[in-house]
Amino acid sequence: MLIGELATASGLSREALRFYEQQGLIRARRLANGYRDYPPEAVMLVQYVRTAQQLGFTLAEIGDRLPAIWDAPDPAPALAEVLASKLGEIDARIAALQSLRQTLAERVAADCPLRAVEPG
Repeated sequence: MLIGELATASGLSREALRFYEQQGLIRARRLANGYRDYPPEAVMLVQYVRTAQQLGFTLAEIGDRLPAIWDAPDPAPALAEVLASKLGEIDARIAALQSLRQTLAERVAADCPLRAVEPG
C-alpha cells in the first residue's frame, strides 16, 4: 500500500506517516521507483499509535513498548500490562498534584504565602 493509500485509510497526513516512520513506529519497504510500500497491517498499527497517544502515551513510550506487544503470542495480556502500568503512572501524578494543590491552598490561606506553613 502506497503512502497516499495509507493516509486515506488511516486519516493521517503523509507527513505524519513519514514522521512515524522516522521514529521507527511503522516500516515500509521501498519500491524500485523509490515509493514507500506499507504492509496491510500498517493501518491497524497506525490506529494503535493514534489510540495510544490519545490515552496519554508519548511516541517514545509507544515505540519502546510496541515490539513486546506485537511479538507476544497473544498481544492482549501484554497490552493490558502496558495500560495498567500507565494507569499507575497517572495515579501517582494525580496524587502528587493533589498534594501540591493542598500545599498551595494552605499557602493561600496563610498570613504570608511565601513562608512555610507549620504542620497543624
